Amino acid sequence: MHSVRWRPRTGTHLLVLDACVAGVVTAAYAALAGPGASDGLPRFSGLVWVGWLVAACVGVPLAVRRLWPLPALTVVLGATAAATLLDITRDPYVSTALVLYAVALLVPAGRAAAALVLTLAVSAASVVTGEAVVTPSGPWPEAVGTAAFVWLVTGAAWAAGRAVRERRARVARRDRRLAEEAQAEERLRIARELHDIVSHSLSVIVVKAAVANHVAEERPEETRDAIQAIERTGREALTEMRRALGVLRGDTAGQHTQNAGSAEMAPPPGLDDLPSLVRRAEQAGIRTRLHTRLTTGLPQGTALTVYRIVQEALTNVVKHAGDGTRCKVTITADSRGDVHIEVVDDGAGTTVVPDRAELGGGHGLVGMRERVMMYGGTLEAGPRPGGGFTVSARLPAEPAHGTAPGRRETTA
Repeated sequence: MHSVRWRPRTGTHLLVLDACVAGVVTAAYAALAGPGASDGLPRFSGLVWVGWLVAACVGVPLAVRRLWPLPALTVVLGATAAATLLDITRDPYVSTALVLYAVALLVPAGRAAAALVLTLAVSAASVVTGEAVVTPSGPWPEAVGTAAFVWLVTGAAWAAGRAVRERRARVARRDRRLAEEAQAEERLRIARELHDIVSHSLSVIVVKAAVANHVAEERPEETRDAIQAIERTGREALTEMRRALGVLRGDTAGQHTQNAGSAEMAPPPGLDDLPSLVRRAEQAGIRTRLHTRLTTGLPQGTALTVYRIVQEALTNVVKHAGDGTRCKVTITADSRGDVHIEVVDDGAGTTVVPDRAELGGGHGLVGMRERVMMYGGTLEAGPRPGGGFTVSARLPAEPAHGTAPGRRETTA
């Protein structure tokens, strides 16, 4: 399993904001280090440039704290400690806290923790030394209290950075997981489509090829009919394969509009394509009758599911029921709008039913069951008591978008 690592992205607006903050902090420190300031450099009044250099080192690195967090922290921490020891100002290390936040956010955990420890040690040493030794301004307990306050500010900034980093990492892992699940579902959907296309078409082709081989010398006219059926079935399979592979390649909506007339970009099959399935089954020697009775049109997804269920059921009939089998396909909708699909055949029960009972572990019925479960429906499949096989499915009602109401009833 691949590990998911969050990779930070720095926006231009954040860099501009950091540059503004850097300018404000630099100007504030420069003012405090100036010759007219109340604090300033009382012992080094002739070296004002030193204070300005410290001010620049405290403020300017804030502009690049998101690009080079560790170098920025090194410069800012050293300059802030120098400002404390030179009595320019004894702020609670706000600049250091800002850079430490970026370190915790952008640097790996080990180095970020080391940076925190170093910051706490340097800040405490400089505050205590500056207030109690270099330029005494209060007793030792007050210096320790100031150091504790500095620790609180810098530690809170570091903790905030780590918290944001962990939250973003969780979001990245969740997005990656959702993307992988969506990709897996799409692969499964395409696999079902390809299985239905290949399984049905090849079953018809194999049956007709066997017929052609059997009667090639005695009845050449039937051989030609079988070859023509193989050709038609192959062309139809190629068209559906191109359409499915076009989806796999990720063809855009614009390409779909541009190539709407091409076979590979035709709309997915639906109820109007069921008669062609019946004709193919009849060409394979299955006497098939289709009856549909729907009060409204079906959404495209539901219509495709109905088509694939009927296709797979007829494929099983062609494979296992034998020549001359009678099959009835019935598609109806009840008062609630639930769609019922039933495919019943009278294939020979003594030799055929045991083989077909084993289909529960194959891909055919598994694919049908998966399609039905996507809609929260039910599927029943198994041998009939008197011989033959039954596939019965129910799809719950789904709001139809863009379908015109009206009674639809066909018989083939």
